[in-house]
Amino acid sequence: MAKKLPELAVTAVIVAASAMMGAPAFAGTLSSATIGGTNPTDYLIYDSNTTNTFEVAKTPANLAKVLGGNRANPTGNVELAASSEKSGFDFTKNTSLTGTIGGKAITLSSLTKDDWNSVYKGSTFGQYWFSQTLAQNGFGSLVGTNDGLQVFNIFKTYGGFERFSDPNISYVNQNDTTGEIQVGLAGHLNANSLVTKSLDAYLADLTGNLAQTQQNKAKITGLKNQLGASTVQASEVFKYTYNGVTDYGYGFSATKSNLVEKGDGISHSGNYEIRLQGVVPKKRVPEPSTIMGLAGLGILLTVKRKLLRKA
Repeated sequence: MAKKLPELAVTAVIVAASAMMGAPAFAGTLSSATIGGTNPTDYLIYDSNTTNTFEVAKTPANLAKVLGGNRANPTGNVELAASSEKSGFDFTKNTSLTGTIGGKAITLSSLTKDDWNSVYKGSTFGQYWFSQTLAQNGFGSLVGTNDGLQVFNIFKTYGGFERFSDPNISYVNQNDTTGEIQVGLAGHLNANSLVTKSLDAYLADLTGNLAQTQQNKAKITGLKNQLGASTVQASEVFKYTYNGVTDYGYGFSATKSNLVEKGDGISHSGNYEIRLQGVVPKKRVPEPSTIMGLAGLGILLTVKRKLLRKA
């Protein structure tokens, strides 16, 4: 038994040294996250437990915590332009999340009215995005038709853009090998109500018994019922600036987050992962603690061998 004590003691020290070394840091997550933009106070932070997301204090520590998730475990999120659906919202201003990933700056922001109306791929961004939303959810036959244009104009007039301008960002990660950046957005697993809400408001404003009015009402009611009976997956939209490129990020395929917002019981139920091509990070030099740990481990192994020979 006495001969085994030195070996056990050295082994214990080796285990402790390995724990102290830890794993080397990688450039895979967003660091130095801050909130800015032209309306930097218009945001909310949601933490989470195993079933719900819930609002917490707007502190740097909470911001860093809720952005620590991934596709398998999206956790909480930060909502930009949180007042976008409230009366009096200033749609000319934005709220942004800025940080560093892989050694490069990245900014994700909410959208403004000018963003939606900007020229984009042969139309406006709003028209392009709405057509994509219809096509990706089984309503491509409406794209380019008078009915499709009418639904778009109703959506635009009755707050549709605002409803999709306040992204809830749950994580920003990077694949160190490929450089790909993954942005998680907490949204509705079924977002059909976010689309049909505009049609409901439009129908409520239709008055009178003229034949044309009734025909129009019947047509829009039919389209609303089709949308309402379908599963519509569409994330909110963010604008990003990274490595000299500015564009928009959004998705049409969600996975279950296994979470819902505690207050309304439906928000944050889907996780939309948007992937951006990033720059492959430069290889990191091992941290001093890692180097020292490796050196110490080598010495301990040498001591162990000597003790075993004497035992």
